[in-house]
Amino acid sequence: MTGRLNVYTISIFVALGGALFGFDIASVAGVVGTHQYTTFYGNPLGTTQGSITGAMAAGSIVGALSSSFLGDKFSRKISIQIGAVFWCIGATIQSASNGVAMLIAGRVIAGLCVGLTSALVPIYQTEIAPRKLRGRIVGFQMFAITCGIMIQYFIQYGCSFINSEAAFRIPWAIQTIPAVILFFSLFFLPYSPRWLASKDRWDEVLQVLAFLRTANENTNDPLVIAEYREIEDQIRSEREACSNSYRELFSQKIRKRLFISMAVQMWSQLIGMNVMMYYIVYVLKSAGIANARFASSIQYIINVVMTVPCLLWIDRWGRRPSLLIGALVMSFWHFLIGGLLMRYGEPNPVLNEPETWIVVGHSAVSRTILASSYLFVATFAVSWAPISWLYPPEIAPVRVRAKSVAVAAATNWAANFALGFGVPPLLRSISWRMFFVFGAFCIAAFIHVLLAVPETKQRTIEEMDEIFEHGEPLWKTFRAMGETDRLDKLARDIELCAAAASNLQAPHVFKHLKSSSTSNPEAPQVFNHLKSSSTSDSEAPQVFNHLKSSSTSDSEAPQILNHFKS
Repeated sequence: MTGRLNVYTISIFVALGGALFGFDIASVAGVVGTHQYTTFYGNPLGTTQGSITGAMAAGSIVGALSSSFLGDKFSRKISIQIGAVFWCIGATIQSASNGVAMLIAGRVIAGLCVGLTSALVPIYQTEIAPRKLRGRIVGFQMFAITCGIMIQYFIQYGCSFINSEAAFRIPWAIQTIPAVILFFSLFFLPYSPRWLASKDRWDEVLQVLAFLRTANENTNDPLVIAEYREIEDQIRSEREACSNSYRELFSQKIRKRLFISMAVQMWSQLIGMNVMMYYIVYVLKSAGIANARFASSIQYIINVVMTVPCLLWIDRWGRRPSLLIGALVMSFWHFLIGGLLMRYGEPNPVLNEPETWIVVGHSAVSRTILASSYLFVATFAVSWAPISWLYPPEIAPVRVRAKSVAVAAATNWAANFALGFGVPPLLRSISWRMFFVFGAFCIAAFIHVLLAVPETKQRTIEEMDEIFEHGEPLWKTFRAMGETDRLDKLARDIELCAAAASNLQAPHVFKHLKSSSTSNPEAPQVFNHLKSSSTSDSEAPQVFNHLKSSSTSDSEAPQILNHFKS
């Protein structure tokens, strides 16, 4: 239990990197409707506001792509600390900005941090998480994002009643606080065991696994040894490939996984969630909601609350069902909002407003659009929100994981930049038609997931090669019918062999190894592990002799024993 608490605690602290992304979203959404912001920055509309919003995503593309080099060379946690420094610099520049140009510069620098953390935090969480809780652990990243959005939005909302520039300068300065906490807390957190293994720091790998998996940091725990062996075998097999370059990402073995990762990240943007986050005030004003900024705050609360069920049950109900059902339901909300705006909306008679199409005198329609936007956010939070960050790091091999996730995250930020820059002018030019575009993207995402995205729940990240290379039918992965307890079987084999080392239960051990020889491909490795201990264990010869003596009553035993020894 203590091991799980260690993993939860570490994941919560490192997820502050995700909270910074949430702070950024709300730092825009919370000010675009305030007169203090529009007056000081010259009422930015269309492409000007799009440039301000998209600046963060532009920096994030660079940060995400650089995360692969930094994450592999300096470790996941040190690279996240570098990102926290960039965030503090960027937030300070934003808070002190004297115009649009300086504001954009600050957001670009802060974006470097968001790009780094959005790629490396899920990798770090994936590599420390036990397989049965991996979805929940990586889901803390999305939960932190939603909490960051909500907290920063309410800070912005409270400061909006200050009738001066402090209305936006104070909230932007406050953004440095979680980055400072993240920076210093990482000094007390362990390195990723998979990263340590890639650097041949095997003693530390075993110690970190014991810290993460056991209550008393027991390095002899069978599950710890089993996971250690899986990592060791995976690193060995990957090194035989003799490559960890970007070119390998496009090799026949890896490119399918890379393209799936990129697609999942791209769809998470194109289905329209961040548009509903950044520009929800514009959407609700178009719908005729009187107090759009207060109504928006409720949406952010819903976003936080509805992320919780996904954290609790994602490892039970799986990735594919969540993605498929979520895409279909979100398309419905988009089509409903677009249809209502088309049927009951009219051109805005007021010039120089972000909204050129508004609903007037139809209170029931306005409330329906408001409810639909809430339900859209709830659907995303319980489906695509955590999985879009979980899926890319869990399916990539460790030797190219940082590079694969970096490219996938850069795809996310490229789409984020395009939407952040393009939506304000789109709202002014095509208004309600924009929702039909996003609804169509949701349908396309559903089709892609149905045809190309396999289920990965309950599998170790070392088992992903089997999922993608052996062509398991998607209907089978959808129903989670595959074997998912290989690590447990390996741990039981190790435990039984350890019992044999004390000259106890030898016949039972031998029969277990014999029965597993035809059904468990790990059995030879278990026996070899026992043999390898003979160099340091004076009782090893007696263990072998005892096993041999126990085989006298079994006519097949000598052949099986020789098979394992060979």
